[in-house]
Amino acid sequence: MAGIKSLAKDTAIYGISSIVGRFLNWCLVPLYTNLFAEDQYGVVTFIYSIVALLYIILTYGMETGFFRFSNHERWTDPSLVYTTSLISLATTSVAFIAAVAILLQPISNAMQCVDHQSFVMMMAACVAIDAFTAIPFSYLRQQRRPMRFAALKLVNIGLNIGLNLFFLVLCPLMGSAMSWIYRPDFGIGYIFLSNLIASMVNLLLMWRELTGVKYRFNPQLLREMLKYSAPLLILGIAGIMNQTIDKVIYPYLVSDPAEAMRGLGIYGANYKIGIVMLMFIQAFRFAYEPFIFQRSKAEGEDRTAAYRDAMKYFCLFSTFIFLAVMYYIDILKYFIAPSYFEGLKVVPVVMAAEVFFGIFFNLSLWYKLTDKTMWGAYFSIFGLVITLTLNIILVPRVGYTGCAWAAFCSYGSMMLASYFIGRRHMAIDYQVGRIMAYFAFGAVLYYGGFYGLQALPLALRLTLRTLLLAAFVVAILRFEPLPLPGRLRRLLRK
Repeated sequence: MAGIKSLAKDTAIYGISSIVGRFLNWCLVPLYTNLFAEDQYGVVTFIYSIVALLYIILTYGMETGFFRFSNHERWTDPSLVYTTSLISLATTSVAFIAAVAILLQPISNAMQCVDHQSFVMMMAACVAIDAFTAIPFSYLRQQRRPMRFAALKLVNIGLNIGLNLFFLVLCPLMGSAMSWIYRPDFGIGYIFLSNLIASMVNLLLMWRELTGVKYRFNPQLLREMLKYSAPLLILGIAGIMNQTIDKVIYPYLVSDPAEAMRGLGIYGANYKIGIVMLMFIQAFRFAYEPFIFQRSKAEGEDRTAAYRDAMKYFCLFSTFIFLAVMYYIDILKYFIAPSYFEGLKVVPVVMAAEVFFGIFFNLSLWYKLTDKTMWGAYFSIFGLVITLTLNIILVPRVGYTGCAWAAFCSYGSMMLASYFIGRRHMAIDYQVGRIMAYFAFGAVLYYGGFYGLQALPLALRLTLRTLLLAAFVVAILRFEPLPLPGRLRRLLRK
């Protein structure tokens, strides 16, 4: 239980940067959806989907590779692993920026941004910087310095949001006084410019992590890290394509280009409502990767019990988050403009899909700890095939709703495949029966509290849903020793 408490503590601290930061970024959605038409927001969604894929390619699995070799039995010097990783990522990031600068016009044409080549160049520089700083952030996680990690992330996010508000709100209000820095026709370009400036400042703020070590490079170590990480790169590409390929190919699956970008804008905006689940999964991931490699040195039951409990508590907290978002969707929906409300139907499907992905991430420990990382690539490719197939079948028929159901089926299939195959390679006695019982309880509360109360007045509906959510918490506290401080547990029980 001590290990689980440590995991919970680190998850909470990482969650400050992830949850608070993403929440603040989430608050920009109403700004974007009110300032820009659905088709323009569709362009933003499209470009950021490509950026997410590029980030995975430019980090090429080195984050997980860094954690593995920092705890490796042969490579006992974490600083050597750190500086070797830094030099490798610095080289590839600079090469990427140079390649984009040279091939800017054909790349812009391929991305349908021929009139906005500056957008492409800004995001190329931004994603290269973020890929490079992934290793210093991983170093902070490996050193168990979540406070420094959270502070840097929050500065980056706060600056990004502040610049968005400056360019999109303050400058238009000040009119000609800001003509020296503001061009109204640049439009959504200010979203990308704000992101780039924030990433550059964040790089400067990491000077301690970048200058406080003696740089050494070991080619043999790098070869071993690349060999270990290569399957993770395939896994990462397939995984991020599972998350973004629907948004990338959507414009090509809808016959009317204008309607395609409009639908993509609606889908992207409503996808953001379910971001609370993504925030939790991201915070959990930041703490879980170093946790599993450190716990791998424990012996016997102590190790497997920690992995088993981590899975159970993840499922409990994700069920609570799902219920909370859906119970208060009548309020949360106002974070997007009313013209986007028609897409609210995808929110529960997207959130359930993310729960499946979170469970899949929990299960991934068996192939990471046994150095059988190619299995992760197999699962991700398997999921990607399902995603592509269902999008091609469903999108022309049901529009962006098909994107959500494709993600649901893909992540669910990956989760099941990893569970059953993993049992043969690294047996962990997950409490499947109990977890399924909690999911069933959550499903009953969801359908009863959401659909059963839909016809009631808003105030009464929200009150009853709050009581049902409290009932879920009370039931869990009655049966589970959650890793919470004693005083907080007693308060929640009261």
